[in-house]
Amino acid sequence: MERKIVTTKDQSATLFVPGLDETYHSIHGALQESQHVFIEAGLQQFNYLSQVNLLEIGFGTGLNAWLSALEAQKQDFKLHYTGLEKYPVQPEEWSALNYTQALNLPQSAADLFEALHESAWENEQAISPHFKLTKRQADFRTAPLTPNHYHLIYFDAFAPSAQAYLWTREVFERMFACLQEDGLLVTYCVKGEVRRNMQAAGFEVEKIPGPPGKREMARARKPITKL
Repeated sequence: MERKIVTTKDQSATLFVPGLDETYHSIHGALQESQHVFIEAGLQQFNYLSQVNLLEIGFGTGLNAWLSALEAQKQDFKLHYTGLEKYPVQPEEWSALNYTQALNLPQSAADLFEALHESAWENEQAISPHFKLTKRQADFRTAPLTPNHYHLIYFDAFAPSAQAYLWTREVFERMFACLQEDGLLVTYCVKGEVRRNMQAAGFEVEKIPGPPGKREMARARKPITKL
C-alpha cells in the first residue's frame, strides 16, 4: 500500500493513501481528532476503572494507542490495549511522524511512541507500568475476538466512501459481541447508514459534537441486559 506523509492543520502529521484518496487522520488536525474522538469521548469515560480493556480497529500510525498510553499514565490506571491492523505502518513511516514535537512533550513520550511501534506483533507486550499492548496483523472482519471482553472500541477504519464493506451490520455485530455490557464504541463517522447498521447490531447510538472540521461524531453503547 503506497502511503505519503502529509501535514494536517494543527501541524501534526498523518499518512495519505493515494490509492484510496484517504488520510489516516483528519486533515483538519490529526492530534486534535484523535484526542477528541477517542480519548475524550471514549477513554476518559472509563477513568473510574482500575483497568480498561480496549480494542482498536485500525492501529495505523499508533497515534491513538500512544495518546491512550499517555492518558493511562496521567490518570494512573492500567490499560490493556489490542490493536488490529491489516497493513502495518513501516519504520521509515512512523519514525517520520512528529507527534511528540507537535505537543512539545519530553523525550520520554517519544520513547513511548517508539516502544509501542518496536514491540513484537501477535503477543502481549508490557510497554510501561500502565500500558500493555497486543498488536495483531489481521483483518478485523475475521480476526478471533474474545466475547464480552472489551470496555471500549476505537473504530478507526477508513471512511465508508472508500471501504464501505468495513461499516456493515455484520461488522458491528462482531464489535457488539466482544464488548462488555455498558461498553462503548466511538468513531468519527456519523453517516445515517452507519448509525442504522450500528443500531441493527444492537447498539444504542448517539451523535455528539465532533472534532475540529467535523460537526458530529458517533458514540455507541452496548446496553445492559434487563432481567
